[in-house]
Amino acid sequence: TRQAPDVMVAFGRPKGERGSYQQWKENNIPPQVVFEILSPGNTQTEMTRKLLFYDRYGVEEYYIYNPDKNDLGGCIRQENRLESLENLDNWVSPRLGIRFQLAEPELLLYYPDGQPFTSYNQERQRAETERQRAETERQRAEAERQRAEAERQRAERLAAKLRELNISPEEI
Repeated sequence: TRQAPDVMVAFGRPKGERGSYQQWKENNIPPQVVFEILSPGNTQTEMTRKLLFYDRYGVEEYYIYNPDKNDLGGCIRQENRLESLENLDNWVSPRLGIRFQLAEPELLLYYPDGQPFTSYNQERQRAETERQRAETERQRAEAERQRAEAERQRAERLAAKLRELNISPEEI
């Protein structure tokens, strides 16, 4: 059976690009933490099937996030099976040490040291600010290049004028 979560964490496996995580090729080590992000096309039957799959294959923590409702659900392995968790607001993942906070309008994540994860919107804004900074720097460099070129042309004109007057510009 094939099953690909939206996000997963697999400790004890080397980093590297994989088209998909094939547990039987990974020393049979399951991903310890799995995240599913609901989309309008997901059905209850599909999500139940995924939960049963991850339970059977040894996932330790299973989280489901509905971004439309800003709702987080999850299960944690207890006594060899995934058991549903009640309230995940300010929940700390036992395996990852990250904290989940259900704030409006989105789910916030915090590193174990308390620093917040950068949200998509924050990262997009940071990238836009950096793009604008780079563009400003490019424009400044272009203006400096044009200024230097104008100065070079002015010096050439002055040198030509001096030569017309039989004065060597190099001797001045």
